[in-house]
Amino acid sequence: MTNLLKVDFHIHTKYSLDCNTPLENIIERCLETGINCIAVTDHEAIEGAFEMQKLAPFPVIVGEEILTPQGEVIGLFLQELVPVALPIEEAISRVKAQGGLVCIPHPFDAIRGLRIDSTRLEALVTQIDMMEVFNARSPLLRYSTRARDFARKYDLPGTVGSDAHTAGEIGSTYVEMPAFNGKDDFLQALRKGRIHSRRSSPFVHFSSTWAKLKSLF
Repeated sequence: MTNLLKVDFHIHTKYSLDCNTPLENIIERCLETGINCIAVTDHEAIEGAFEMQKLAPFPVIVGEEILTPQGEVIGLFLQELVPVALPIEEAISRVKAQGGLVCIPHPFDAIRGLRIDSTRLEALVTQIDMMEVFNARSPLLRYSTRARDFARKYDLPGTVGSDAHTAGEIGSTYVEMPAFNGKDDFLQALRKGRIHSRRSSPFVHFSSTWAKLKSLF
């Protein structure tokens, strides 16, 4: 393992309803762009992340993007799937119960309807381990600014993610951080990270919509 990792904390695979990207294509793209650690955060699935751990020549964090009625939560370092549609407090509790860490993705993205109410977010802050302070698919930079301000206010380490649903989105958004041995020293290493961020083209959303339609029909 190299001394520094380039980590993309938010990647989807063909195991997500709105993504058709094979695992092999993601690995190939990561190797091309120098990304040498990823968190696989599929919707309603973690089997793709476990499979990616077997295939990838770099560290893979098992994650899940969990939809709740109050917004989305990402669980990292998971062992078991967390069901969708639970109240957000229960989803967080289930992540914690299996030794996982909680990240809030795109917390203020109003356009995509993925935000959590600010009052509720503040009430949950002691249960949040980190916050996604930049999402490459978020259309407006002010959402990222609000996320960074919130993370600073509550001293939360920040992650970034391509939120990739296609392989081509991977490579320009990542945290460059020291290598970590596991969950126990992960947050300390993350706090030493340096963020690299670039927004994706808004046209990438069409690929997600098309993938979802194909899955439905």
